[in-house]
Amino acid sequence: MLAIERRTRMIEGVAPDAIPYAELMQNQQPVIFKGVARHWPLVQFGLESPDAAMDYIASFHEGRPVVGYSCAPEEGGRYFYTDQVDGFNFERARVQLTDFFAKIRETMTTSDGSSYYIGSTDLDTFFPGMRGENDLVLNDPMFDAHKPLVSIWMGNRTIASAHYDMSNNLACCMVGKRRFTLFPPEQVANLYPGPLEPTPGGQVVSMVDFRDPDLERYPRFAEAMAAGEVAELEPGDVLFYPALWWHNVEGIGDFTAMINYWWNTSPAFMDTPQNTLLHAILSLRDRPEPEKQAWKALFDYYIFGPADQPAAHLPEGAQGNLGPLDELKARRLRALLLNKLNR
Repeated sequence: MLAIERRTRMIEGVAPDAIPYAELMQNQQPVIFKGVARHWPLVQFGLESPDAAMDYIASFHEGRPVVGYSCAPEEGGRYFYTDQVDGFNFERARVQLTDFFAKIRETMTTSDGSSYYIGSTDLDTFFPGMRGENDLVLNDPMFDAHKPLVSIWMGNRTIASAHYDMSNNLACCMVGKRRFTLFPPEQVANLYPGPLEPTPGGQVVSMVDFRDPDLERYPRFAEAMAAGEVAELEPGDVLFYPALWWHNVEGIGDFTAMINYWWNTSPAFMDTPQNTLLHAILSLRDRPEPEKQAWKALFDYYIFGPADQPAAHLPEGAQGNLGPLDELKARRLRALLLNKLNR
């Protein structure tokens, strides 16, 4: 384990219908709700045995192939790049769930160190009915307007290298244990992000191997560790962490399963800021430093300052794109940008 002493705040005794979602969104800090999903059938089957958990999951599966990942024993379950960062150290293929579970069962008897992993898989699409028996009480109005994406993750000994998601997350540990190592967004430089693409799982990952950090090669990682925290999850625990928090995730056990909820509170018509980042590399990053600082001032005014500031002194009819964004205005802006990019 890393030398990170801080532990994520844990709250015990919260009823399933009493998770303070509004408070979580206001505070923007990770929190563990101890045992809030302990009563779910999947947790109970997992406490009985890995086989019972796999049989329960398989009972909802209707035969659609899933995307399975595997890596050799010497990789230690870390799904990452090759040493030269010219490919990946794992294989990816569409597999039958029964075949995938058979491989996991085999590793339980041979202990050869092979790792098998199914990443984010839509629960309702691939396992219809399971959510009816295993679900959080989403009783905050924001979930009516912003439906979460609910996914299941399964495997044995797995490590998802530190990365960030663009959504808020509720991670529910179902079977086995999960260890999350969390860092606030401002630690990005100290985490040494890898290539923008390709990436092992769709998001940029830290190049630091958390099992044995090379502080000569990545010296600023020591600062990240000082700002980090660790969330140790047991079956039935639910972890909340905000969008853009970096998280390294370890699955611990012969068979592990997690269900998570991703959601944003921004309108669906808004574009992803990841596209903005790519466009900024194209248009801003390599300009002379004085120009970059001048543009920074403009972005602070138009983008990162109060949203109503740039239009506040203008008549409503003259505000144009500076006024509040809506679906129609978003479509027009998108068309304008596409026209300019295609020049």
